[in-house]
Amino acid sequence: MPEKTHDIRPGQSIELLKALHILTRDGKMNQDSRRKLKQVYHLFQFIEPLLKDVQQRGAVTLVDHGAGKSYLGFILYDLFFKEQPDAAKSGSRIYGIETREELVRSSEELAKRLGFAGMSFLNLSVADSIASDKLPKTVDVVTALHACNTATDDAIRFALEKKARHIVVVPCCQAEVAAVLRKNKAKALADPLAEIWRHPLHTREFGSQITNVLRCLQLEAHGYQVSVTELVGWEHSMKNELIIAQYKNLPRRKPAERLTEMLERIGLQELKDRFFLPQAAQE
Repeated sequence: MPEKTHDIRPGQSIELLKALHILTRDGKMNQDSRRKLKQVYHLFQFIEPLLKDVQQRGAVTLVDHGAGKSYLGFILYDLFFKEQPDAAKSGSRIYGIETREELVRSSEELAKRLGFAGMSFLNLSVADSIASDKLPKTVDVVTALHACNTATDDAIRFALEKKARHIVVVPCCQAEVAAVLRKNKAKALADPLAEIWRHPLHTREFGSQITNVLRCLQLEAHGYQVSVTELVGWEHSMKNELIIAQYKNLPRRKPAERLTEMLERIGLQELKDRFFLPQAAQE
């Protein structure tokens, strides 16, 4: 039997929640949709303080990479952006980046129907968005939830190029590092540490783990303060790691040295361009 909808925040767009299938067509909520809504609000709790921090300085620009159906963007706009005075005219905007044209079109139609004038959707890859003139030269917040393979790394590169103040990523599968580990395994086995990834299953698991470690070091080497936590509540996904980075202009040399040493120690030198460092940290 459908549940009551008392868990919905005041002012939340019922039409949006129906479009996202959190509510049924008759506006009811069942146990599954209640869990989904709880997950959305949990993630919003991490991102809202970052938006408020930027808001103190003026308009807020957020870019959501690998947006899919722009689930996250719509929720953020509904819970935060639309509540700002003259939201559509303030310059605040959410950009959803997605490679599937049909999803871009459907998101555009939904935003128009809801009157969410401060949302834009671009049919681009994460990599192509870095050079696109359809995006501002600088942005405030960059998000990427479950962007597959190297798309998370492209989102981080985008954020660094755009001098983002805040970066929020939930990494997905990443096969590149594991592939390089496999290729260089024979040589690496001279080091007892290589036993960690000698077996194929361990290669895959360690490759995923070390990828996120390297991402964190890279962000720190660019002056960011990084925190890593579990995105509790997203039971439907094995990829449950949440990386939040805030630009603090922190010292860069130590994390840069650690990143370089790790790449060399485990045979990943060829990925230096992937986990690139700022020039100043290399001098």
